[in-house]
Amino acid sequence: MATMMGTPGRVRFDSSLSGHHSHFTTDAPSMADSLPSVSFGFEDLRDRMARFTMRFDEFIEKGRKRVLDERNAFKMNVAELQEDQRARQRSLEIISLKTSQHSQNVQKESQETAEMHAAISQLTATRDAQLGHRDQLKLQIADVQKSIKQCKEAQQQHARELDSQARHNIPELSFWQDYLCLRIEGAGVDDQLKFVFTHIDDKDWEKECWFELGMGSRDYEVLQTRPKLERDGIEECLDRLNETRELGGFLKAMRGLFAAALK
Repeated sequence: MATMMGTPGRVRFDSSLSGHHSHFTTDAPSMADSLPSVSFGFEDLRDRMARFTMRFDEFIEKGRKRVLDERNAFKMNVAELQEDQRARQRSLEIISLKTSQHSQNVQKESQETAEMHAAISQLTATRDAQLGHRDQLKLQIADVQKSIKQCKEAQQQHARELDSQARHNIPELSFWQDYLCLRIEGAGVDDQLKFVFTHIDDKDWEKECWFELGMGSRDYEVLQTRPKLERDGIEECLDRLNETRELGGFLKAMRGLFAAALK
């Protein structure tokens, strides 16, 4: 650009000056030779133009370099912004995924919490029912223990009565065994005795007549007889025995029933 601006001007000036000079040198002196000489300062102008051109070229070069640097910096900034945007997008995706997982975890924990509360409520209801059942069992156990205690006391009282009756009956039984031809045997069952009479039948003194007496309850009872006796007579004898507790009179009455049955 400096060449275009400086050189053509110089060429024009040189050509005109040389032509003009040759014209005046070849021809005869003219009126121009008598004019005063004027200095235009072409050299200074060329120098100024050359310096301006150099400064302008430097300005253009610096501007081009600055534009290139700014463009490269802009590209780098855009690339960094794009990379930052991608990083932020990935961060947003990660945060969204974590948020979704957190929501699922919260929902799962809420469901588990509800299930735990339901289980606790069920266990509480079961515990309350068991406590109520336990209290009922305690009351039943207390009632059973009371009944057992009463039964024990009744049995002890009955045992004392039997013991007292036995002490009273032993000497009497010895008398009745000899007087009534009586033999007492076990019946093979607890709380049962077999009473065997002989010398009842006039035709056969060895013939045995017997009955089994049950003593498992408070009232005595005749379980079996041989020979068979009338039930009314047996019940009458038992009523008298249970009322008076006199075994001797009962045995005598039973022997009388057997004697009447063999006649």
